[in-house]
Amino acid sequence: MVLRLSGLSVTRRNRPVLHGVSLSLNPGEFVGLIGPNGAGKSSLMETALGLIPCTGTSSLATMPPAQRARHAAYLPQSRDIAWPVSVEDLVALGRIPWPGGGRGGLDRIAIDAAIARMGLEPYRKRTAQRLSGGEQNRALIARALAQDTPLLIADEPIAGLDPAQQLACLRLFRELAAEGRTVLASIHDLGLAARFCSRLVLLAEGHVLADGSVDAVLRDDLLARAFGITVRRVDTPDGPAILPV
Repeated sequence: MVLRLSGLSVTRRNRPVLHGVSLSLNPGEFVGLIGPNGAGKSSLMETALGLIPCTGTSSLATMPPAQRARHAAYLPQSRDIAWPVSVEDLVALGRIPWPGGGRGGLDRIAIDAAIARMGLEPYRKRTAQRLSGGEQNRALIARALAQDTPLLIADEPIAGLDPAQQLACLRLFRELAAEGRTVLASIHDLGLAARFCSRLVLLAEGHVLADGSVDAVLRDDLLARAFGITVRRVDTPDGPAILPV
């Protein structure tokens, strides 16, 4: 098991955000965290990482910081690049938890592999702040890949990407799961979540409303309760398309 959450409850600014959430993630899963705005998806990820106080337990939050950094990489929703560093140096930051700290031979292998996997070789020496928003997002994903952890937690990783880059990002996450890693990503596009994720967790009003396969979670009654909408499902050769109506 890669991550276990048990009875997590969180209050932020005197407002209850999560209520007794329990969840377990296993190797090889690409888990899509879905739910309306304000459902607590970002808070759940931050709590799992030990970034905000809570009641209940997270197996990840109880690890010493160095061990945690080798176990989980985090792509937050806010992805500003604060310093004028090159793409290569930005990706190298992902190696800080490891013995070489970004300068060893194994570090170089991991950095080069992450840059190649994200198609960033032409931008390697370019200042990351001068990239487009989508290119910056790819560079930050590469940093997370270079960290080489069993678990990747990504908060709205396809927000702001064009359709081609959205597909490329989710294909990558599916590939990582096929390689044995675990990915937890919040996704607003229900159709893309249904197409790429091996499992969905529906969060609403701070509770896990449903957890399981695409068919088990994207039910009319559950979506109506969570989002106040009905959907039309169209099965295509490339996977299901989910259309809000």
